[in-house]
Amino acid sequence: MEIDPPDGAVVNPESEPMVIVPPVLELGIVVHSVVIGLGLGASSNVCTIRGLVAALCFHQMSEGMGLGGCILQENSPSSLITVSLLNTLSAGLLIYMALVDLLTADFMGPKLQRSIKLQIKSYAAVLLGAGGMSLMAKWA
Repeated sequence: MEIDPPDGAVVNPESEPMVIVPPVLELGIVVHSVVIGLGLGASSNVCTIRGLVAALCFHQMSEGMGLGGCILQENSPSSLITVSLLNTLSAGLLIYMALVDLLTADFMGPKLQRSIKLQIKSYAAVLLGAGGMSLMAKWA
C-alpha cells in the first residue's frame, strides 16, 4: 500500500521498519556488552575469564559489523569519512593503550632495568612488531 504525502513524494510504508532497526540493534549491543563486562569483572576463575574475553571479542566484532551494515551505505562519501574517522580513533586508542599502559609497565620493571641486553632485545622486538604491523597495514 502506497501513501501520497502532500508534497507529491511516494512513501513505501514497508521501508519504515528499517528506521527502527539500527537503534534497537545498538541498544542490544550496549546491553550485551554491559552484561558480559559485569560477568568478566565479577569472575575470578581464569577459565571463565578467558571464555568471556573470547566471547566479548568475537561477539562485539560481529555485532559492530552488523550495526555498521544497517547504518551506513557502502560507498557514500559520508560513510567512507565516518568509517575512516572511527578506524583512526580506534587505532589511536590502541596505540595509546599499548605504549602508555602495557609497554610502560614492562619496560619500567626491575627485570628490564637491570639488563642492557634485555632492553636492547625488547626495543628491537617492539620496533620489529611495529614494522610488521605497518607492513600488514599496507595490504589491508
